[in-house]
Amino acid sequence: MKPERLDKVLAAQSTWSRKDVKELIRKGQVTVNGLLARQADQKIHWDRDQVEVGGKPLILRRHLYLMMNKPAGVVSAARDENCPTVVDLVPPELRRQGLFPAGRLDKDTTGLVIITDDGELAHRILAPKSHVPKVYLARLDSFLTTEMAEGFSKGIPLGEDGTTLPAELVALDLDLAQVTLREGMYHQIKRMFAFYGAKVMELQRVSMGALALDKNLAPGQCRELSPLEAELLQERQTPDGASFFGLW
Repeated sequence: MKPERLDKVLAAQSTWSRKDVKELIRKGQVTVNGLLARQADQKIHWDRDQVEVGGKPLILRRHLYLMMNKPAGVVSAARDENCPTVVDLVPPELRRQGLFPAGRLDKDTTGLVIITDDGELAHRILAPKSHVPKVYLARLDSFLTTEMAEGFSKGIPLGEDGTTLPAELVALDLDLAQVTLREGMYHQIKRMFAFYGAKVMELQRVSMGALALDKNLAPGQCRELSPLEAELLQERQTPDGASFFGLW
């Protein structure tokens, strides 16, 4: 990797601006490999130089990949004037410029959200032609039917948006369904069940591709993805290899 300017690297790794970084350097708050940094344009290597700010090590990563368990009442956006966002919930030690949610969940939908600053990865997993499967748990106000499962498998007409791609519906309980989608129309699952007169009372996304939501994450918590998890995110199979068993 080619070396890059110190102020550029630090600004990319945090919420600091380059002007902020220059001020930190001026105040003697930044060291590189144990030596005080003197110039903002000093060149460093991402993969081998050790940088500390205020005595705290800074782990250098070109891109950040976070898994969040989104709570209800929070919007999937980087900024919103009226509501808290998933980016607002990222703890200070993991914040940096350019973070955004890779894909959206409705305000009242909970579960797996990926937050990153890697636009290229987001495009790969969100592009319609990718058809990355996303698995949800939906609790209804009525009982599931075999008619719903058969209809989902063929595609549901949603007015001007056309007919959905075939989806998988597995009954986990009388009113609890596991739904696998390979596209993302507006309020899609709610509208698909509404086609049968059923209302979705609770909706949670539990996986994207082969990446499953960490059950140890409480609502609102997030953590970095491991390198293996970042790879799983780009695979198309479900966490169990697309083998789900329910009541049908």
